[in-house]
Amino acid sequence: MRTEHDMLGEMPIDDGAYYGIHTVRAMQNFSITGVPIHAALVDALVMVKKAAAITNRSIGALDGRIADATIAACDEILSGALAEQFVADCMQGGAGTSANMNANEVIANRAIELLGGNKGDYALVHPLDHVNLHQSTNDVFPTAVRIAAIRLLKPVTEKFAVLQTALQEKEEEFSGVVKVGRTEMQDAVPVTLGQEFGAWAQAVARDRWRLYKAEERLRQVNIGGTAVGTGINAPRDYIFTVIERLRELTGIGLARAEFMMDPTQNCDVFSEVSGLLKTSAVSLAKIASDLRLLSSGPRAGIGEIVLPAVQAGSSIMPGKVNPVICEAVNQAAFQIMADDLAVTLAAQAGQLELNAFLPLIAKNLFDMLDLLDHVLPLFIDRCIKGIQVHTENCSQNVSASYILATALTGYIGYDRASEVAALCQKTGRTVREIVLEQQLLDEKTLDEILKPERLTSPGRACGKEKGQWRI
Repeated sequence: MRTEHDMLGEMPIDDGAYYGIHTVRAMQNFSITGVPIHAALVDALVMVKKAAAITNRSIGALDGRIADATIAACDEILSGALAEQFVADCMQGGAGTSANMNANEVIANRAIELLGGNKGDYALVHPLDHVNLHQSTNDVFPTAVRIAAIRLLKPVTEKFAVLQTALQEKEEEFSGVVKVGRTEMQDAVPVTLGQEFGAWAQAVARDRWRLYKAEERLRQVNIGGTAVGTGINAPRDYIFTVIERLRELTGIGLARAEFMMDPTQNCDVFSEVSGLLKTSAVSLAKIASDLRLLSSGPRAGIGEIVLPAVQAGSSIMPGKVNPVICEAVNQAAFQIMADDLAVTLAAQAGQLELNAFLPLIAKNLFDMLDLLDHVLPLFIDRCIKGIQVHTENCSQNVSASYILATALTGYIGYDRASEVAALCQKTGRTVREIVLEQQLLDEKTLDEILKPERLTSPGRACGKEKGQWRI
């Protein structure tokens, strides 16, 4: 054991731990979720520390040996080492101070070892005087959250593009399958199954574009603003140089906020991005729910499509297969919607020069991105790509639907078409049978009107011209 001290006193620290007294106090105070800070956030914090060390070395503010050891320690962590040493709970008080101190201590103690010292010998490399030089939690943590969010956004955006493509492929595959459309869960005019998939693809395309553009909202950072955005204790050459180093390290087009107090205290950007993620979840939930309805039955429901069978559906009913992938997508979407509410509440709860609830914002934002990252490939590969169609059911439903009478209103009038529909409902006979029986239209004209391509595309003017039906 080694002994470390802070303003509150002394504490024994396990010799094997790279974290120190500040992290141990955080572990004691914030045993809340049992989930440590997100790996993407750890990487982002370490990148900020590396950029700061490079900058402080270049301006002569940090001894070269200390800077080199600090940079080397950061590189080891970024390569995957010491991940288990980042133990601060993702839900913590202090606006991210515990996460920042966890990073400072792990980097410092590894740098100490690289210089030939023993962990805890902060005369060699100090977590605050050296690793945290010219920084504050209040500019480090918001900057790191933005970097992590951008890095997590990119693969999610790419997976939405894959989902869009998968839906468009089904749109083309099912373009010739005419089926009954439905409004308010009741029969409506015919559509093609391909058109339904096309509408879903359009919604996903909008989600993809929104999330692609969301990165722009996150690029302005407040690194160099220190405690409240004024830049106190940070020299101007550091403030203007550290952002350049950070841009190089991350490969992201980061920009120093012109008014650094803004991103220090305001979290509306995170609320906006969270809202876009929620909107994408709304689209996913709608699509998954529609697929469950269309595949329902398969004998006693709609049964127009067949979802891939991925597992047995019941422990008591042999042969039952449930739409479990769609149900998983729905649950992920519901959770994302709930996470967005937490982000909204935390974003509006900041006071004056700082938002103390940024750790909660980060946790929920990263949870949303992780859920999408995991559930999208599942939805694409184990559901969308394998969907098949019950063409016979689709055809029978169209033939039996009295809503076909809608196509006749331009020829026989709304009232007469309504009478036809009512007779269909009463007798169970088809629109075609009743129209021909009552000689409302001749067979050739009726066949032309009821052609699938006419029923599912914008119509032309209709009526009689020189005694002939104009189709």
